[in-house]
Amino acid sequence: MVSLSNKTILILSPQSWGNMFVSKHHYAIELAKSGNTVYFLNPPDQVKVNRNKSIEIKASGIHTDLYLVEHRLSFSYQLKFRAMPVFHWFMRFHIQKLLKEIGKDIDIVWSFDLGNLYPLNYFGNRFKIFHPVDEPQTKHAIKAAKGADIIFSVTTEILEKYRSFPVNRHFINHGVTENFIVNELQTTVGNPVRIGFSGNLLRNDIDRKTLLAIITKNQDCVFEFWGSYKQAQGNVGGVEDESMKQFIRSLQSQSNVILHGAIPSSSLAAELKRMDAFLICYDVQKDQSKGTNYHKIMEYLATGKVIISNNVTTYDNQEWLVRMVKERTNNDLLPDLFHETVSRLAIYNNEELMRKRKDYALNNTYHRQLEMIDLFIHRSTTTSL
Repeated sequence: MVSLSNKTILILSPQSWGNMFVSKHHYAIELAKSGNTVYFLNPPDQVKVNRNKSIEIKASGIHTDLYLVEHRLSFSYQLKFRAMPVFHWFMRFHIQKLLKEIGKDIDIVWSFDLGNLYPLNYFGNRFKIFHPVDEPQTKHAIKAAKGADIIFSVTTEILEKYRSFPVNRHFINHGVTENFIVNELQTTVGNPVRIGFSGNLLRNDIDRKTLLAIITKNQDCVFEFWGSYKQAQGNVGGVEDESMKQFIRSLQSQSNVILHGAIPSSSLAAELKRMDAFLICYDVQKDQSKGTNYHKIMEYLATGKVIISNNVTTYDNQEWLVRMVKERTNNDLLPDLFHETVSRLAIYNNEELMRKRKDYALNNTYHRQLEMIDLFIHRSTTTSL
């Protein structure tokens, strides 16, 4: 029987450790806090190869039982795109080196890797969790689940794409850390009204036109953004082409916009609590998650404040949690929904609604999610499929 206590766990992450934390980083921290020894494997360093010291393990500085693993490949990363079987042949030996360098027997391999960099079969008989939190958009993203003993995901749509794998699949919503949850509900409305938006601004799937329209038409609101708006600021990727630079310049030119850049998760938690409402504005047709779910929603709900958003299927017909447009293919009605919501904040941020949102987040802390995952693992390892 496998359980999530007193284990040594290797997390395979497509995003490096940095200022901006998403689910992979939060799970790593919570697992360490729960009494496990955790190794967080950053993506390979693609700048150069090093045939000598290619692996470095260092303390995370966050928890004594959480370590960061940095590594470089002794073969070309480009093989992944030109000859995946050859890439995997080399990766088999690289994984052996990683495990030897870690020096402790790994009990659980927990993969968030949609790129199929590390075939799970190469980790032998260790218990293997596949946990896609983004939309699988390539055949490699589907093949990445091969060898998993159990699959978790944040949307039912993603889970359905892995139905061909003969293992148990379970929905686990995005989690939230306890420091995002407010201690006392604040129902008063600020003057001016402050609107929060957290996340990487370098994403191509932001509905820039609609977002700018909402900002320019609501000059009595202050829009505060947290997240990278330059590539050097973040660790979760993004593009910085001319159209993106123009979008950032347009935001900066607005007198009612504040760009804070990327900040640590602990600081973000305090900042979000100052907001009166939150805005989510993605183009579902470009969106990497196809408008099915977003990590930030749980952090917003933890404050109790109202969320105005493009369509998100996970929260369909739950307006008390997220106020969203009904249309899946466009955000034409989002500016009107935003204006109507902000003009009636006293109603949408009444104590009853705020408490429901906060309680929902409390039921989805990372600690609670690990309890649920632990239960599903226990069931899957003690009963036959």
